[in-house]
Amino acid sequence: MNNYDTLNPMQREAVFTTEGPLLVLAGAGSGKTRALTHRVAYLIEEKGVKPWNILAITFTNKAAGEMRDRVNSLVEYGADSVWVSTFHSLCVRILRRFIENIGYTTDFSIYDSDDTKTLMKQIFKDLEVNTKVLKERGVLGVISSAKNEMISPEEFMLSAKAEGDSRLKRIAELYMEYQKRLKKNNALDFDDLLVKTVELFQSKQEVLEYYQDRFRYIMVDEYQDTNTVQFKLVSLLAAKYRNICVVGDDDQSIYRFRGANIRNILSFEETFPGAK
Repeated sequence: MNNYDTLNPMQREAVFTTEGPLLVLAGAGSGKTRALTHRVAYLIEEKGVKPWNILAITFTNKAAGEMRDRVNSLVEYGADSVWVSTFHSLCVRILRRFIENIGYTTDFSIYDSDDTKTLMKQIFKDLEVNTKVLKERGVLGVISSAKNEMISPEEFMLSAKAEGDSRLKRIAELYMEYQKRLKKNNALDFDDLLVKTVELFQSKQEVLEYYQDRFRYIMVDEYQDTNTVQFKLVSLLAAKYRNICVVGDDDQSIYRFRGANIRNILSFEETFPGAK
Protein backbone atom coordinates (compact mmCIF):
# COMPACT_ATOMS: atom_id res chain seq x y z
CA MET A 1 0.00 0.00 0.00
CA ASN A 2 1.46 3.37 -0.96
CA ASN A 3 1.09 6.71 0.83
CA TYR A 4 -1.78 7.79 -1.41
CA ASP A 5 -4.06 4.78 -0.76
CA THR A 6 -4.88 6.21 2.66
CA LEU A 7 -6.37 9.38 1.13
CA ASN A 8 -10.07 9.76 0.36
CA PRO A 9 -11.12 10.41 -3.28
CA MET A 10 -11.26 14.22 -2.96
CA GLN A 11 -7.89 14.36 -1.19
CA ARG A 12 -6.42 12.19 -3.93
CA GLU A 13 -7.78 14.52 -6.59
CA ALA A 14 -6.14 17.49 -4.84
CA VAL A 15 -2.83 15.61 -4.60
CA PHE A 16 -2.80 14.37 -8.20
CA THR A 17 -3.79 17.71 -9.76
CA THR A 18 -0.30 19.17 -10.02
CA GLU A 19 -0.40 21.56 -12.98
CA GLY A 20 -2.19 24.92 -13.07
CA PRO A 21 -4.09 26.82 -10.38
CA LEU A 22 -5.94 24.71 -7.81
CA LEU A 23 -8.35 25.84 -5.09
CA VAL A 24 -9.13 23.40 -2.29
CA LEU A 25 -12.05 24.40 -0.04
CA ALA A 26 -12.52 22.18 2.98
CA GLY A 27 -13.83 22.44 6.51
CA ALA A 28 -11.99 22.06 9.80
CA GLY A 29 -10.60 18.59 10.47
CA SER A 30 -11.09 17.37 6.90
CA GLY A 31 -7.38 16.72 6.26
CA LYS A 32 -6.39 19.87 4.36
CA THR A 33 -2.81 19.86 5.63
CA ARG A 34 -2.61 16.12 5.02
CA ALA A 35 -3.54 16.67 1.40
CA LEU A 36 -0.91 19.43 1.09
CA THR A 37 1.91 17.35 2.55
CA HIS A 38 1.02 14.36 0.36
CA ARG A 39 0.94 16.70 -2.62
CA VAL A 40 4.51 17.82 -1.89
CA ALA A 41 5.57 14.17 -1.63
CA TYR A 42 3.78 13.29 -4.89
CA LEU A 43 5.46 16.16 -6.77
CA ILE A 44 8.91 14.97 -5.64
CA GLU A 45 8.49 11.20 -5.86
CA GLU A 46 6.09 10.72 -8.77
CA LYS A 47 6.51 13.88 -10.85
CA GLY A 48 10.26 14.26 -10.44
CA VAL A 49 10.00 17.88 -9.31
CA LYS A 50 13.17 19.13 -7.61
CA PRO A 51 12.40 19.74 -3.91
CA TRP A 52 13.93 23.24 -4.02
CA ASN A 53 11.38 24.19 -6.72
CA ILE A 54 8.55 23.75 -4.19
CA LEU A 55 7.39 26.47 -1.78
CA ALA A 56 4.83 25.76 0.94
CA ILE A 57 3.58 28.75 2.94
CA THR A 58 1.68 28.61 6.19
CA PHE A 59 0.87 31.09 8.94
CA THR A 60 2.81 30.05 12.03
CA ASN A 61 6.27 28.64 12.72
CA LYS A 62 4.59 25.74 14.55
CA ALA A 63 2.47 24.86 11.50
CA ALA A 64 5.53 25.17 9.23
CA GLY A 65 7.52 22.84 11.50
CA GLU A 66 4.70 20.27 11.57
CA MET A 67 4.35 20.41 7.79
CA ARG A 68 8.11 19.91 7.35
CA ASP A 69 8.06 16.89 9.72
CA ARG A 70 5.13 15.35 7.86
CA VAL A 71 6.79 15.78 4.47
CA ASN A 72 9.99 14.24 5.93
CA SER A 73 8.04 11.16 6.99
CA LEU A 74 6.60 10.73 3.47
CA VAL A 75 9.64 11.38 1.29
CA GLU A 76 12.84 9.31 1.29
CA TYR A 77 15.15 12.21 0.45
CA GLY A 78 15.06 15.89 -0.45
CA ALA A 79 12.36 17.04 1.97
CA ASP A 80 14.86 19.38 3.67
CA SER A 81 15.25 21.29 0.40
CA VAL A 82 11.54 22.17 0.18
CA TRP A 83 10.97 25.75 1.35
CA VAL A 84 8.34 25.37 4.10
CA SER A 85 7.92 28.81 5.56
CA THR A 86 5.71 31.47 7.06
CA PHE A 87 5.10 34.59 4.95
CA HIS A 88 7.39 36.65 7.17
CA SER A 89 10.34 34.24 7.24
CA LEU A 90 10.10 33.79 3.46
CA CYS A 91 10.30 37.57 3.01
CA VAL A 92 13.22 37.93 5.44
CA ARG A 93 15.24 35.40 3.41
CA ILE A 94 14.48 37.20 0.15
CA LEU A 95 15.22 40.67 1.56
CA ARG A 96 18.48 39.60 3.25
CA ARG A 97 19.69 38.79 -0.25
CA PHE A 98 18.21 41.51 -2.45
CA ILE A 99 17.02 44.49 -0.36
CA GLU A 100 19.90 46.67 -1.59
CA ASN A 101 17.87 47.04 -4.80
CA ILE A 102 15.37 49.22 -2.90
CA GLY A 103 17.75 51.35 -0.87
CA TYR A 104 18.40 49.42 2.36
CA THR A 105 21.47 47.39 3.33
CA THR A 106 21.24 43.64 3.87
CA ASP A 107 22.04 43.94 7.60
CA PHE A 108 18.69 45.73 8.21
CA SER A 109 17.08 45.48 11.66
CA ILE A 110 13.61 44.04 12.20
CA TYR A 111 11.61 46.05 14.74
CA ASP A 112 9.28 44.13 17.03
CA SER A 113 6.23 45.68 18.70
CA ASP A 114 8.30 47.13 21.58
CA ASP A 115 10.71 48.79 19.12
CA THR A 116 7.88 50.30 17.08
CA LYS A 117 6.16 51.63 20.23
CA THR A 118 9.43 53.25 21.37
CA LEU A 119 9.91 54.83 17.95
CA MET A 120 6.33 56.13 17.82
CA LYS A 121 6.62 57.49 21.37
CA GLN A 122 9.65 59.54 20.28
CA ILE A 123 7.79 60.80 17.19
CA PHE A 124 4.80 61.82 19.35
CA LYS A 125 7.17 63.77 21.57
CA ASP A 126 9.08 65.45 18.72
CA LEU A 127 5.92 66.37 16.78
CA GLU A 128 4.08 67.45 19.95
CA VAL A 129 1.10 65.18 19.36
CA ASN A 130 -1.89 65.66 21.65
CA THR A 131 -2.17 62.28 23.42
CA LYS A 132 -5.75 63.07 24.43
CA VAL A 133 -6.69 62.97 20.74
CA LEU A 134 -4.34 60.24 19.45
CA LYS A 135 -2.72 57.25 21.11
CA GLU A 136 0.55 55.68 19.94
CA ARG A 137 -0.94 52.20 19.85
CA GLY A 138 -3.95 53.35 17.85
CA VAL A 139 -1.78 55.15 15.29
CA LEU A 140 0.47 52.08 14.90
CA GLY A 141 -2.69 50.00 14.33
CA VAL A 142 -3.89 52.34 11.56
CA ILE A 143 -0.42 52.27 9.93
CA SER A 144 -0.35 48.47 10.10
CA SER A 145 -3.80 48.24 8.45
CA ALA A 146 -2.66 50.66 5.72
CA LYS A 147 0.43 48.54 5.02
CA ASN A 148 -1.66 45.35 4.89
CA GLU A 149 -3.73 47.06 2.18
CA MET A 150 -0.53 48.33 0.50
CA ILE A 151 -1.41 51.99 1.07
CA SER A 152 1.76 54.11 1.17
CA PRO A 153 2.11 57.19 3.44
CA GLU A 154 1.69 59.42 0.37
CA GLU A 155 -1.51 57.65 -0.71
CA PHE A 156 -2.78 57.79 2.86
CA MET A 157 -2.17 61.56 2.94
CA LEU A 158 -3.95 62.09 -0.40
CA SER A 159 -6.96 60.14 0.86
CA ALA A 160 -7.01 62.09 4.16
CA LYS A 161 -6.87 65.41 2.29
CA ALA A 162 -9.63 64.29 -0.10
CA GLU A 163 -11.84 63.43 2.88
CA GLY A 164 -10.91 66.68 4.63
CA ASP A 165 -10.34 64.73 7.85
CA SER A 166 -7.86 66.56 10.11
CA ARG A 167 -7.37 63.54 12.37
CA LEU A 168 -6.48 61.31 9.42
CA LYS A 169 -4.17 64.03 8.08
CA ARG A 170 -2.33 64.05 11.39
CA ILE A 171 -2.02 60.24 11.28
CA ALA A 172 -0.71 60.53 7.70
CA GLU A 173 2.02 62.93 8.92
CA LEU A 174 2.93 60.46 11.66
CA TYR A 175 2.95 57.58 9.17
CA MET A 176 5.33 59.55 6.90
CA GLU A 177 7.65 60.40 9.79
CA TYR A 178 7.54 56.81 11.07
CA GLN A 179 8.60 55.41 7.67
CA LYS A 180 11.29 58.10 7.31
CA ARG A 181 12.83 57.15 10.65
CA LEU A 182 12.62 53.41 9.99
CA LYS A 183 14.50 53.98 6.71
CA LYS A 184 17.08 56.22 8.43
CA ASN A 185 17.67 53.41 10.97
CA ASN A 186 17.89 50.80 8.15
CA ALA A 187 14.97 49.04 9.85
CA LEU A 188 11.72 47.33 8.86
CA ASP A 189 8.71 46.50 10.99
CA PHE A 190 6.87 43.18 10.54
CA ASP A 191 4.43 44.61 8.00
CA ASP A 192 7.31 46.10 5.99
CA LEU A 193 8.81 42.63 5.50
CA LEU A 194 5.92 41.83 3.15
CA VAL A 195 5.42 45.32 1.71
CA LYS A 196 9.11 45.72 0.84
CA THR A 197 9.28 42.26 -0.76
CA VAL A 198 6.34 43.16 -3.02
CA GLU A 199 8.00 46.52 -3.73
CA LEU A 200 11.23 44.70 -4.61
CA PHE A 201 9.42 42.32 -6.98
CA GLN A 202 7.51 45.16 -8.65
CA SER A 203 10.61 47.28 -9.18
CA LYS A 204 13.18 44.59 -10.10
CA GLN A 205 11.84 42.20 -12.72
CA GLU A 206 15.02 40.09 -12.69
CA VAL A 207 14.67 39.42 -8.93
CA LEU A 208 11.01 38.45 -9.38
CA GLU A 209 11.92 36.11 -12.26
CA TYR A 210 14.67 34.51 -10.19
CA TYR A 211 12.11 33.55 -7.51
CA GLN A 212 9.43 32.60 -10.04
CA ASP A 213 11.91 30.13 -11.56
CA ARG A 214 12.95 28.97 -8.13
CA PHE A 215 9.40 28.34 -6.88
CA ARG A 216 7.66 26.59 -9.77
CA TYR A 217 5.15 24.92 -7.45
CA ILE A 218 3.58 27.02 -4.71
CA MET A 219 1.19 25.89 -1.99
CA VAL A 220 -0.52 28.13 0.57
CA ASP A 221 -2.30 26.76 3.63
CA GLU A 222 -5.11 28.66 5.42
CA TYR A 223 -5.55 30.88 2.38
CA GLN A 224 -8.70 32.45 3.83
CA ASP A 225 -6.43 34.27 6.31
CA THR A 226 -4.33 36.10 3.72
CA ASN A 227 -4.49 39.88 3.55
CA THR A 228 -4.01 42.10 0.49
CA VAL A 229 -0.20 42.27 0.61
CA GLN A 230 0.13 38.49 1.14
CA PHE A 231 -2.24 37.92 -1.78
CA LYS A 232 -0.14 40.25 -3.96
CA LEU A 233 3.08 38.49 -2.99
CA VAL A 234 1.72 35.04 -3.86
CA SER A 235 0.14 36.30 -7.10
CA LEU A 236 3.46 37.78 -8.27
CA LEU A 237 5.42 34.62 -7.44
CA ALA A 238 2.88 32.36 -9.19
CA ALA A 239 2.32 34.53 -12.28
CA LYS A 240 4.87 32.76 -14.53
CA TYR A 241 4.16 29.03 -14.04
CA ARG A 242 0.68 29.30 -12.45
CA ASN A 243 1.24 26.09 -10.48
CA ILE A 244 -0.40 27.43 -7.37
CA CYS A 245 -2.49 25.41 -4.95
CA VAL A 246 -4.32 27.23 -2.16
CA VAL A 247 -6.11 25.46 0.64
CA GLY A 248 -8.62 27.04 2.96
CA ASP A 249 -11.97 27.16 4.65
CA ASP A 250 -14.13 30.09 3.57
CA ASP A 251 -16.12 29.79 6.85
CA GLN A 252 -13.14 30.03 9.14
CA SER A 253 -11.09 33.21 8.81
CA ILE A 254 -9.40 33.75 12.18
CA TYR A 255 -7.25 36.72 11.16
CA ARG A 256 -9.95 39.18 10.10
CA PHE A 257 -8.80 41.49 12.88
CA ARG A 258 -5.39 41.53 11.16
CA GLY A 259 -6.78 42.53 7.80
CA ALA A 260 -7.44 39.06 6.38
CA ASN A 261 -9.42 39.51 3.19
CA ILE A 262 -11.93 36.72 2.56
CA ARG A 263 -12.29 37.98 -1.04
CA ASN A 264 -8.86 36.47 -1.78
CA ILE A 265 -10.24 32.95 -1.54
CA LEU A 266 -13.68 33.78 -2.98
CA SER A 267 -12.21 35.45 -6.09
CA PHE A 268 -9.35 32.97 -6.64
CA GLU A 269 -10.83 31.81 -9.93
CA GLU A 270 -10.95 35.40 -11.22
CA THR A 271 -7.31 35.96 -10.29
CA PHE A 272 -6.25 32.63 -11.82
CA PRO A 273 -8.56 31.87 -14.74
CA GLY A 274 -8.96 28.19 -15.50
CA ALA A 275 -8.46 27.24 -11.85
CA LYS A 276 -9.72 23.83 -10.80
